[in-house]
Amino acid sequence: MTAAPAAGRADARRNRELVLRAATRVFTEEGTGASLGRVARRAGVGAGTVYRHFPSKEILIEAVLAEHVEDLVSAAGRWRARATPGDALFGFLLEVIDRSAGRRHVCDALTDHGWPRAVLAAGAQRFREAMERLLREAKQAGAIRADLRGDDLAALAVGGVALRSAHQDAERGARLVRLMLDGLRARAVTEPEPFRDQAAPARHGTTGPRHCAECGEVLRVHATGRPPRYCGPPCRPRAHRRRRATEPAVPD
Repeated sequence: MTAAPAAGRADARRNRELVLRAATRVFTEEGTGASLGRVARRAGVGAGTVYRHFPSKEILIEAVLAEHVEDLVSAAGRWRARATPGDALFGFLLEVIDRSAGRRHVCDALTDHGWPRAVLAAGAQRFREAMERLLREAKQAGAIRADLRGDDLAALAVGGVALRSAHQDAERGARLVRLMLDGLRARAVTEPEPFRDQAAPARHGTTGPRHCAECGEVLRVHATGRPPRYCGPPCRPRAHRRRRATEPAVPD
């Protein structure tokens, strides 16, 4: 008596999964403008089956997005279980960017449709919590900058997806993403270093240094005369005193 209803529920679950898998592929390849009829043909089911599980395309897109987010939440758990805190966070971010870049049309719908909505909201919250946990543990391990926040990582992930997708060479795009994420690592310094544009061309035709050899301040380059090495007193005499102190003593 109960075998038929159970079999019917199993068939319904299988058909729903077929539609969801097909929708993910179609929306990834063709964008979210693809029709539900296109999804039905890819899934090998009738249009009625699609509409029975997903009454509108918007609902189907939301289901695809929710599953993508849940997959990323599961990935966060796997990284946390198998790697050190720093490696877990960076590995997770790379996986988020890699998988999202491969589904760019689907992920673009997150902004195009003003998500999150009811189905997606819970998954989005779990994603934030998973990422915050990895970030907190990486900070405690000293593997990442202490001033980073979860929304910083989310913004970097979005930027990483755009960077990967914009580069014609997939390998070089992935390398640039790694270089970007390397900037998040904690550095063994006590004070931030000022940015120095050492590659900038010298003005007025000079070829001298662009920064003071003593304090690192930007030098004022004059149109004529010898290019300066120091920004002025007290850097010049201080540099001379240090140079004399380091010179070997001349025997009598």
